Amino acid sequence: MSTDHTAPHQAGALPRHPTVADHIVSRLFSWGVHRYFGYPGDGINGMTSALQRTNERAQFIQVRHEETAGFAASAHVKYGGGPLGCALVTSGPGAIHLLNGLYDAKLDHQPVVALVGHTATTAEGGGYYQEVDLLALYKDVAAAFLAQLDHPAQVRHLVDRACRTALARRTVTALVLPLDIQDEPAVVDPPHAHGYYQTSNAPSSTPTVPPEADVRRAAEVLRGGQRVAMLVGQGALGARDEVREIADRLGAGVATALLGFTAVDHREPWVTGAIGLLGTRPSWQLMTGCDRLLIVGSNMPYSEFYPPPGQARAVQIDLDGTQLGLRYPTEVNLTGDARPTVRALLDELGPGPAPTAWRAEIAEATSAWRRVQRDLAEQAADPVNPQLLFHTLNERLPDDVLLAVDCGTTTAWYARHIQVRPGMLASLSGTLLSMGGAMPYALSAKFAHPDRPLVALIGDGAMQMNGVNELITVAKYWRSWADPRFVVLVLNNRDLAFVSWEQRSTEGTPMFPDSQQLPDIAYHQWAEVLGLRGELVDSPEQLPSVWDRALSADRPVVINALVDPAELMLPPHFTAEQARKTAAAVLRGDTDWAGIVRRGLPATLASYRPRRRRDR
Repeated sequence: MSTDHTAPHQAGALPRHPTVADHIVSRLFSWGVHRYFGYPGDGINGMTSALQRTNERAQFIQVRHEETAGFAASAHVKYGGGPLGCALVTSGPGAIHLLNGLYDAKLDHQPVVALVGHTATTAEGGGYYQEVDLLALYKDVAAAFLAQLDHPAQVRHLVDRACRTALARRTVTALVLPLDIQDEPAVVDPPHAHGYYQTSNAPSSTPTVPPEADVRRAAEVLRGGQRVAMLVGQGALGARDEVREIADRLGAGVATALLGFTAVDHREPWVTGAIGLLGTRPSWQLMTGCDRLLIVGSNMPYSEFYPPPGQARAVQIDLDGTQLGLRYPTEVNLTGDARPTVRALLDELGPGPAPTAWRAEIAEATSAWRRVQRDLAEQAADPVNPQLLFHTLNERLPDDVLLAVDCGTTTAWYARHIQVRPGMLASLSGTLLSMGGAMPYALSAKFAHPDRPLVALIGDGAMQMNGVNELITVAKYWRSWADPRFVVLVLNNRDLAFVSWEQRSTEGTPMFPDSQQLPDIAYHQWAEVLGLRGELVDSPEQLPSVWDRALSADRPVVINALVDPAELMLPPHFTAEQARKTAAAVLRGDTDWAGIVRRGLPATLASYRPRRRRDR
C-alpha cells in the first residue's frame, strides 16, 4: 500500500515514578499509538490508570463490546487514523471477545497491536477467575509476534518488536499483560548487561521498487496487448494517479476489489467497478475478454472471476512477495510499493499509442450497465426497492464523505450503485467478510476524521448483531465531533437476505424462516430514545427529502428503511445451475415465492438485456 507509516520517535511524557503500564503507553506513543479502542475490566486496571495519567496525550475510546474494539483498531489504519491500530481489553472474556475484530485486521493485512490483560503472575496456574491460556488462544491471530510481559525490563523490547512486526508484516501482534506486572515500577532504561536488550523505535524501511530487470520483463509482457485488463485492490490506495496513467498508457479497463474502491474514480468510463460475486457485468466481460492482465495490490480470491488460465499474459505487483502468483499464473511478479513500482513500469513502457477499440467497448459496456442499474433501482418494489436508496444516495454524497459498509446485501448495492470518487474514504471487512463490521468502522473513521461527514450502510442482521448497542457509543461521543453528521442506513427487510439467496442459488432449498427471519425493530425510534434523530422510510417518494435531511442534520441520524426482501442479487455471470436451483427453491415452497417471481423476471430481463458488441 502506498502509505507513509513513519512514526514519531519521541516517547510520551512519563510520570515522576512511572509504572510498567506508564512505560507501555509512553513507548507505544513513540510508535504513533495515540488512540486505544476497548472496554475496561480489572485485568487492565494498571493500563487504564496509566492512560488516565497521560494528560490526554492518548485517548481511550470506550466501545460497548470488545469485538468492536478489534474492528475499530483495524479500521483506524484503513481510514488513515494512524500507522498502528491498538485494542486494549481485559483478561478472559474480554480477550476472547476481541478475536473476531483482530481476525479482520489479520486477513485484511492491517497493522494492529492487541493489549490483553491477564491473571496476576502469582495466581497463574491456579485456576483463578477468568484465567485463560491467552498464549494458546492468540497463537494464530497474532502468529507474527505474541509475548507475555513478565518483567518490567521487557517493556521496551516487547513493545518495539510488537510494533515493528505489525508494521513490517502488516498484521496483528499481541502482548499479554499480567495484572500485577502492570503496576510494578518501570525500568525505563534496561541495563547494559547480559540478558537485557537495548532496542530502537525508529521505523523500518520498506521495499519500494523491484529490480530494473524485472520491471523491464513486466513491460515486455504488457507491451503490445490489445485488450488489457487491470485489477486493483487496497495495495493501490495512494497510487490513484499512477493507476490512471498506466491504464491510459495501456488502453486498459480497470476492475476493483472492494478494498480498492478508492484507488480509482468510479465515474470514469473505463472503470468497470467491483469484481467477483457482487461485482459488475462489465468487470466480468473485462476479464473474460482480455489478452493481458495487470494486478496491482489485490488478491481477490474468487479464481473463477479471473481470465481463464492461458488466455492472458499477466503481471502482478504487491508489497508482500508471499502474495504474488496465488490467484493466476502470472509471468512476472514485482515485489514493491504500488506507487513507485507503477511509476517505474510507466518509465519502462515509455510513450506509445494505446489501443482504442478495446476501451470503447469497455466504455460502452460500462455505460449500458450503469443504465441498467438505474433502471433496476427505479423499478417498483414492496414497499421500497433497496437499490433506490443507494442510487439516490450516490447523487447526494458529499465530496469528503466517509463510507462504512457492512457485509450482506448492503455490500452488493454499495458495489453496484456508489461511485466512489477522489476525496472520499470507504472500507469494509474485505476478507473476513464479517457481519457487524460497519458500525465499528464508522466509529473509528469518525474519530480519525471528526470534521468529515459519515454514512454507514448496514443490513438489519448486522444492526441487530451489534449496531443497536454501538449507537450508544455514538450517543456518548457525537457532541465531541466537529461535524456531527453520522448517518446510519438500516436496510430493514426482516430477513438475512444474503444467506437466503445463497441457500436458494447454491442449495436449491427454500428460505428457512427459523434460521433467517429477523424481528422487525423500530431502529429510528431507538435512535430517538438515545437523543439522536430517526427517520422511517416506507415509500420511495420519501427518499430524496430523507437523504437531504440526514446529510444536513445537526446530530447523528438513523434511517430505518423498510425494503423488499425479494430484491434479487444477480451475480455478473448467473449460471444455468444457479438459475435451476433458485427455481427449485421456489417450487419447493419458498415463503417468499411470490416476491421472487414478482421481482425476478424484470430484474433478470434488465440485467441480461442484450447489448451491441464491437468487433475486436
